[in-house]
Amino acid sequence: MKAMTYRGPYKVRVEDKPDPTIHHPNDAIVRVELAAICGSDLHLYHGMLPDTRVGHTFGHEFIGRVEQVGSSVQNLKVGDRVMVPFNIFCGSCFFCARGLFSNCHNVNANATAVGGIYGYSHTAGGYDGGQAELVRVPFADVGPAVIPDGVNPEDALLLTDAFSTGYFGAQLADIVEGDTAVVFGAGPIGLAAARSAWLMGAGRVIVVDYLDYRLRKAEEFAFAETINFGQVNDIVREVKKRTGGLGADVVIEAVGAEADGHVLQHVTSAKLKLQGGSPVALNWAIDSVRKAGTISVVGAYGPLFSAVKFGDAMNKGVTMRMNQAPVKRQWPRLLEHIAAGHIAPSEMVTHRIPLEHIAEGYHIFSSKLDDIIKPVITVA
Repeated sequence: MKAMTYRGPYKVRVEDKPDPTIHHPNDAIVRVELAAICGSDLHLYHGMLPDTRVGHTFGHEFIGRVEQVGSSVQNLKVGDRVMVPFNIFCGSCFFCARGLFSNCHNVNANATAVGGIYGYSHTAGGYDGGQAELVRVPFADVGPAVIPDGVNPEDALLLTDAFSTGYFGAQLADIVEGDTAVVFGAGPIGLAAARSAWLMGAGRVIVVDYLDYRLRKAEEFAFAETINFGQVNDIVREVKKRTGGLGADVVIEAVGAEADGHVLQHVTSAKLKLQGGSPVALNWAIDSVRKAGTISVVGAYGPLFSAVKFGDAMNKGVTMRMNQAPVKRQWPRLLEHIAAGHIAPSEMVTHRIPLEHIAEGYHIFSSKLDDIIKPVITVA
């Protein structure tokens, strides 16, 4: 098969790799039709996550058709068109039984926190991802779902991570009707969180970023007010000015490890190749939320060596909630919203790039060229 492979920092290419095979009776092999590049893939691309091995195939957002199933698979059949959550999970452990699919205890021997993730280095289990013609899907009876008739394939693709994660971020924020929600980050997850905040009952949504084209997208797609933090003297004071001096009722932090490098990484993190991320956005969230408000964190972080203002958060009585999104848990409600015409996740897609040109896609996305928001990789 043809597959994207990692060759070192800022170096990816499409190569021939052996077709994946059934390793366990509950595996399936999926022929990929569409995949995507996620902002968190850029941490891998930049060589800033540990144990990202040469030859690894990235990609945790993909849909396709079932080409082969193991002998124990009962819920899928060859030919089914499926969307596959980025979480790999067993469905039966302590955490899966409670819907915490991203914290599955049985799929990642290399970590005690996150479960398995497709295409996300050996720190997330070492599973090859979906930026390829074929991918092995473990636990095929509990992860993938058949795409309902009439659902736009790109809408389904965006539910495998980006939109589901943004929606989860709005859920974690415990928005009360009429709340003012501030979203830090206008990438796909921030845009999805801002759009979803309205579905939760927000009375006002403000999106903060530094790229004008992403802020324009936040106005068009998420119907949000916007602030370019590069054009104000103090973003915290600006947020408080716009919220009657109190601060936002809820803040959703969708920046994470700041993959674009706009804020310099902590030197220790860079030297150790651990893109844990600068705490700038997280500290802005702590300072911008009102007393007794809620902060939801869905931005992706690694090990974080820099100081976070936990003392300020404690003294303000702030509630902080965070996790990797258990995306399949969000699908029933999101599919209802899509069917009702309330959302169309595919409206975030700006670029469609053939698999053979994926290296150029990574360059465009990493460098924020051509007003890129969300790149989709066409495979089939």
